[in-house]
Amino acid sequence: MSTNNHYDVIIIGSGAGGGTMARALAPTGKHILILERGGFLPRERENWDTKSVAVNKRYASGETWYFDDKPFRPSHPHYFVGGSTKLYGAALIRLRERDFEEVKHAGGISPAWPISYDDLEPYYTQAERWYYVHGQAGIDPTEPKRSEPFPYPPLAHEPRIQQLNDDLKRLGYNPFPLPMGVNLGNENGEQGPLTVLSNFDGYPDPTESKADAHVIGIKPALQYDNVTLKTHSYVERLETDGSGRKVNRVVVKQDDGTRIVYTADWVIVAAGAINSAALFLRSKNEFHPDGLANKSGLVGCNYMSNNNATFIAISKEPNDAIFEKTLALADFYWGSEEWPYPMGFIQMLGKVDEVAMAFESPQPLNGMTYAEMAAHSLDFWLQSEDLPDPNNRVRLNANNEIVFHYQRNNVEAHQRLTDKLKSLLSYIGCHEHLIPVDFYLGTQFPYNTAHQMGTMKMGIDPQTSVLDPYCRPHQLENVFVTDGSFMVSSGSVNPTLTIIAQTLRVADFIKHKVL
Repeated sequence: MSTNNHYDVIIIGSGAGGGTMARALAPTGKHILILERGGFLPRERENWDTKSVAVNKRYASGETWYFDDKPFRPSHPHYFVGGSTKLYGAALIRLRERDFEEVKHAGGISPAWPISYDDLEPYYTQAERWYYVHGQAGIDPTEPKRSEPFPYPPLAHEPRIQQLNDDLKRLGYNPFPLPMGVNLGNENGEQGPLTVLSNFDGYPDPTESKADAHVIGIKPALQYDNVTLKTHSYVERLETDGSGRKVNRVVVKQDDGTRIVYTADWVIVAAGAINSAALFLRSKNEFHPDGLANKSGLVGCNYMSNNNATFIAISKEPNDAIFEKTLALADFYWGSEEWPYPMGFIQMLGKVDEVAMAFESPQPLNGMTYAEMAAHSLDFWLQSEDLPDPNNRVRLNANNEIVFHYQRNNVEAHQRLTDKLKSLLSYIGCHEHLIPVDFYLGTQFPYNTAHQMGTMKMGIDPQTSVLDPYCRPHQLENVFVTDGSFMVSSGSVNPTLTIIAQTLRVADFIKHKVL
């Protein structure tokens, strides 16, 4: 085993990128150290308590960031083994082929990636197998080509969602089963965990049926004796050797304030798009005076988070669904007859309850109680593309604290998507009113730090990008970055499956070309 704190590979972060990388590299036999700044998320009664999770933010980090000079407490990311996937909604959706190409939007240009959809397709397939993705191909008119069908059948619609599906089809649209990562326990003919979906979307899952990076990535990796996990280990900085081309020291600060230095032949950074950029900026030295691998000046720039919004419609008929998150609609992904530009993606969410409704709604609607509103709610998630802008960025202040600046863009596309949903309400059995809520995101714009992407984007040219197409910083030889930092554009779907797929692609490169 490793001695003197030296490892073959150090992985920083245990979320979608770090957890997946750990599982992918574990069978190599290389001595691997996973560093996670948080601990294990406790399995407790509060996991499924709406007031604890959504209102009191029990699982938020509690740290202070700054929006320009205004302090705020971000609701994302979450610092646990498994990262933010411990509370994510597990919608695992592929980007479309055109998302990897240059696309003209009403708000500007979405740039082309240095890789194509075809480069990622086999890794999307592998990711769907690992993360128990349930879905059905052949319905969504915008879906990308697939080499294999979904590994598991779609989650069944409950009656009110089936009615919504039928209403949308009657209107000429193409609703389809939302791809979801969940282990129902019977996928391989075996009896698995108790699956409870009522408090699943945005909640911790003590049953471990949610396909999160702890359950799918870290736990299988730790079955190998060559893999070590150290929790409560905050990576303070990365230090380079005398050439400035290799990271040879990883400086860790523990919860008690003591510091430990680890060394490694290879370092994978997967701390999340904001924290990875902050780590590189904290690690400036004589060879990298503006931050590690920041010769381009782009480390921390081009932050994206999607234009996300949650709306509740009040159904005229009761909605007794336990779990609504089984339906999606992409008919407006690339626009409509009236609007030639991309608009985005519509999907269902879990299910709001009386506590969340009372927390979000300023007053009951149409004389209903909050309980009645919750019993009639249809919960929608709308997502449009957030275009990369170098002025949307992460930097550090004099105290090395995270300073965040973000200005929404491509807003008209998102408004038109919202208007499209509103125009459908009377045809899908709902009152013609949408209630905007943000319990799912935790904090709305400008402090929305969910779906972090783009702060160390990939590219061919070292002057206009930070990472190469295999996520290696242009100015470093032994480092890879496998979280949402690498993404060149955001698309209009959840980025998690793309992060997992690119991580698997990079892991293949490391196994065959590096180790």
